[in-house]
Amino acid sequence: MKTYTILAASVLLAVPLFAQNQEPIRYSVRFAAPQTHYLEVEASIPAAKPALELMMPVWTPGSYLVREYSRNVESFRASTPDGKPLVWRKTRKNRWLVETGGAARVTLNYRVYAHENTVQGNWVEADFAMLNCAPNFMTPAGDSQRPHEVRLILPPAWKRSISGMKNAPDGDGNHYTAADYDELVDAPIYAGNAAIHEFEVAGKKHFLVNEGESGVWDGPASARDVAKIVEACSRMWGTLPYEKYVFFNMLIESGGGLEHRNSVWMNASRWAYGNSSDPAPESADPSGPRTRRPSRAGWLGLVSHEYFHLWNVKRLRPAELGPFDYENEVYTENLWVAEGFTSYYGPLMLCRAGLSSQEAFLRAISGSISQMQTTPGRLVQPLASASFDAWIKHYRPNENTPNTAISYYTKGEVVAFLLDARIRRATGGARSLDDVMRLAYARYSGARGYTSDDFKRAAAEVAGIDLGEWFHRAVETTEELDYAEALDWFGLRFRADSARGREPQSRFYTGLTTRSDAGRLVVSAVRRGSPAHDAGINVEDEILALNDFRVRPEQWPLRLDAYKPGDTVSVLVARRDQLRKIALRLAEEPRPAWSLEPKPDATEEQKTHLKTWLEIR
Repeated sequence: MKTYTILAASVLLAVPLFAQNQEPIRYSVRFAAPQTHYLEVEASIPAAKPALELMMPVWTPGSYLVREYSRNVESFRASTPDGKPLVWRKTRKNRWLVETGGAARVTLNYRVYAHENTVQGNWVEADFAMLNCAPNFMTPAGDSQRPHEVRLILPPAWKRSISGMKNAPDGDGNHYTAADYDELVDAPIYAGNAAIHEFEVAGKKHFLVNEGESGVWDGPASARDVAKIVEACSRMWGTLPYEKYVFFNMLIESGGGLEHRNSVWMNASRWAYGNSSDPAPESADPSGPRTRRPSRAGWLGLVSHEYFHLWNVKRLRPAELGPFDYENEVYTENLWVAEGFTSYYGPLMLCRAGLSSQEAFLRAISGSISQMQTTPGRLVQPLASASFDAWIKHYRPNENTPNTAISYYTKGEVVAFLLDARIRRATGGARSLDDVMRLAYARYSGARGYTSDDFKRAAAEVAGIDLGEWFHRAVETTEELDYAEALDWFGLRFRADSARGREPQSRFYTGLTTRSDAGRLVVSAVRRGSPAHDAGINVEDEILALNDFRVRPEQWPLRLDAYKPGDTVSVLVARRDQLRKIALRLAEEPRPAWSLEPKPDATEEQKTHLKTWLEIR
C-alpha cells in the first residue's frame, strides 16, 4: 500500500518539477469597485512566438456542464510591458489571438463580471469575493504546464484572503503560486473579513472559512464537527495527502458544493447550524436543488460528501478526466463511482464520525433507494449511460427527465451499498468496499486514472469472486436491482408499512405535479405510467375545473380529497387557449415501501455486521 502511494506521488510530482524551470504567468487581481460585482485582471505572460493564443475554460472540473465563462469578460486589452498596444482578435468564443510584435512578455488587462452565487460561478460584492479560477484566468492555449501566480490587491476594508494554493515565498499573504494551470483552476480564492476557524488533524492544517456567520452560525462548534469528519476519513484512507485544506463555507442562503484538490466551496444557510432536529442529510445529490429546510445534519452531510471527494475524484479519478480539456466536454461512464460512491460514503462517514446515528444513516440510504425505485427513468437509462450523458441530461433537467433518466448520484449510491454488502458476504466480513477504494487509490491515483475495467477488477480482487455479471446488470442494463443479499447480511428489511405514524397527503395518486402561475393552476410534470400520463394530461396544461366546478390552485388538493381511488373525474384544461375535457381515473396512493429498518428477529451475527459496517462502538 505504501509503495503504491509513493509511486503515485512521484508521478504527480514530476510535472510540477518540470514546470518550475519555466517563467511563470503572473496575474494581479484588483477590486476597484466591488459593489459593482467586477474584478479587474492584469496578466503578464511569457511570449516566445510572434502570435500568442490565449484560452479561457468553458467549464470547471467537478461540474459537467459547459458554462461559457468568457461571456463575462469585457474591456480586453493587450500591450507590451511598457504599455505599447498590441493587435489582437478573437478566434473562438473563448480564445484571443495577440500579435506580440517580438515582445518577450505580453500584458493583458480585462474585467470580469462576477455575480453568480453558485459554487461553479464567481462572486464579488461590497463585503467579499469568492472566486473560482476557471472563470477568471486566461492562459496560453497548449501551455498549461507553466507555473502560475496570483496576487490580490484588496480594498482597504477587506482584511485577508485565503486559498488552497501555496502562499508565495515573499511573505505577502495575498500572493499565491500554482505549479501549473490545472492546480490554479482547482484552487478557489476567498477575500474579505470572514470568520476563519483553524484546526489540525494528523499534523495537517485545516481552515473553515465562514462568510456570513452574523452571530447566528456557531463557528467553533461547526469547526469541531468538521474535524471529526476529517478524522473519520483519515482513518479509512490512512493518509491526508495535503499540507493544508480549506473549507470555504459561504452562508449566503443558497446551496450546493464543489470539490477541489485541497479545498471545497460550499454554499449554505446561516440558519442551518444550530438546528439539529432533522438528522437526515438534505439530498442524495448535493449539486441539486435544496429539498428541505436548512439543518445542521444537512450541512454536515454536504461537508462529508465534498471532503470525501478529496480522494475519490480529485486523486482517484476516471482516466478520461485528466489531463483536463477545458474547452470541450470530457465524457466518462464512471461518474457512478466518482459521484455515486461518494454519495454513499458521505452519510456513512457521518455515522462513523459519531455525528449521525444508525437510524439517520438508514433514513439516508432509504431515501436514495426510494428516489431511485420511484423514478421511471431507471427502466430507460443504464447507470453508465447516465454518467456519459451528464453534459446534456443531469445538469439540464426538464419536466420529462424523471421519465427518461436516472441520477448517477442516486443509483450509484445504491449500487455502492449493494456492492459493499456483496464483498462483505463473499469474504465473511473480512473485506469491504473500503478495501476496494484503498486498493484503487493505491494503484490508480497517479497520472493515468482508472478505466471502468480497472475499477471492476480491483473490486473482484478484493471480493475474491467474479463480479463481471453483477456489474453488467447493475451498471450497463436497466434491470431492477436485487436487495435480498444486502438485507440478509446486515439484518435489515423494508418496513412493511412505511407510512405508519403519519397521515398521507392524499388517498390516491394522479402522477401529475402542479404549480401556481399568477393565479393559474398549471401542470408542471407528469410521471410516465401514471393515471395522468395515461389520460393524456400534458405539461403546461392549465387546469380550470374538476367535474364541472371551477378549481383554483389552492383548492386543487382539497377538491381531490372528495374522491376515492377508482373514481374517474372530469378535468377541464386549457391547452394553448383551447378547452378540452379529460377523463382521469384516480389510482390508489403508492406507499413508500423502501424504508429500511433492522429486522426484529435479526441474529446476533447480523447485528454485529450492522455495527461493524457503521463502526458503531
